[in-house]
Amino acid sequence: MSKPIYPCLWYDNKAKEAADYYCGIFKDSKIISENPMVVIFELNGQKFMGLNGGPEFNFTEAVSFVIECDTQEDIDHYWNSLTANGGQESMCGWLKDKYGMSWQVVPGMLGELMSNPESGQRVMQVVLKSKKLVIADLQNA
Repeated sequence: MSKPIYPCLWYDNKAKEAADYYCGIFKDSKIISENPMVVIFELNGQKFMGLNGGPEFNFTEAVSFVIECDTQEDIDHYWNSLTANGGQESMCGWLKDKYGMSWQVVPGMLGELMSNPESGQRVMQVVLKSKKLVIADLQNA
């Protein structure tokens, strides 16, 4: 196999709209190609296909995309952008965007903080009680 695997996202005839929306949120993103059925786009170098498949299928939390952030400013940007205009906050750093796609907006250091033998349980308790994750709260746990 010479080409990388990439996801195909099924939209109810809003694939181009969704691709434009995501490209406006993520840096280094672009529409690669489009036709009435399919739009190919990149978010931070990751290729995606958006398919105008119709109303038969919807996204569920069984699939989510993880955004590992270096700073609270990054967490705030992605969280606020993806929950805007009809998105929904969930718990533990999870959210759904206005198209119903689930995202996890987390600090890149979360795994390290949770694996600390002295504070890992306290960090997990902060995560479980939070919607949007706040790096300072996790570091102070």
